[in-house]
Amino acid sequence: MKLFYFTRKDQIENFGDSLNPWLWEQFIAEELDNDETTAFVGIGTVLNNLLPQRVPNARNFVVFSSGVGYGENPPTIDARWTIYCVRGPLSAQKLGLPTSQSVADGALLIRRIFRATQPKDCKFSFMPHVEHAILGDQLWIDACNQVGIRYIDPRWDIETILSLISRTEVLLAEAMHGAIAAEALRVPWVPIVSSSRILSFKWMDWCASLKLNYQPAEIIPLVSCYPFELDRENFNQNWLEDLQQIETSSAKKIREGHIELIAAQLFKIAQTAQPNLSKDQHLENLITELEARLFQYKLDVKSGKFSH
Repeated sequence: MKLFYFTRKDQIENFGDSLNPWLWEQFIAEELDNDETTAFVGIGTVLNNLLPQRVPNARNFVVFSSGVGYGENPPTIDARWTIYCVRGPLSAQKLGLPTSQSVADGALLIRRIFRATQPKDCKFSFMPHVEHAILGDQLWIDACNQVGIRYIDPRWDIETILSLISRTEVLLAEAMHGAIAAEALRVPWVPIVSSSRILSFKWMDWCASLKLNYQPAEIIPLVSCYPFELDRENFNQNWLEDLQQIETSSAKKIREGHIELIAAQLFKIAQTAQPNLSKDQHLENLITELEARLFQYKLDVKSGKFSH
């Protein structure tokens, strides 16, 4: 059985996706191998009609805590699918599954394997969506630096990100798995939205599993400050350097003012928004249930359920 998780065509790492090899290696390493005929589908919003195309050699699918969201349609669930749990009740509903198949995102298991060893050293941190991190890059860093908010990039390595989250008091998060990690580490979090790239369905699905309402704070899009059309598809990853070569002095002033505005918005959110955090006992119940279903998965593997 081979682990499947979403990987970008440009090979850029993204925290939520990269959690898969890091986390599952510590829980089910013995149950995984390179046999592509059975796909273990874990953390990520990957349950859609494109999934069979992404694992073309798979004849069977084992789903553990994945979510519905991206793509036009959910996959058709038939005898090839073994679903131990999905991310939340909205995913279960979309797939035509009973609510009992809904538990939570498996990334909450971070709580069992990562131990914070350093004290809090930052009041607020901000973690953008990976697409916005790529587009904005230094612009986000500049905005955060202006108001004393620590910047956490979803492209950094897992241990670094978890350490920085654990050392902050409140996380402002566009990256949903940044918020999930914060939840697991008992760090209050505030959801942020700066563009339509932020998929409300997956946030609502996950928040429902925590018995929390999804009420994001909004900021203006980071790259909307440019008074000309951007062909972002043809810009390389160093697009900011390209823009700096072609933007006029007037556009530069607009950009600087835009960064100041975003910085001010982040600061206001940090000071006024009510952070989220589920009740300790409810989180413990969810993680215990995830562990129980993971144990059942291991028993099924041992019994030969997925052998060919």
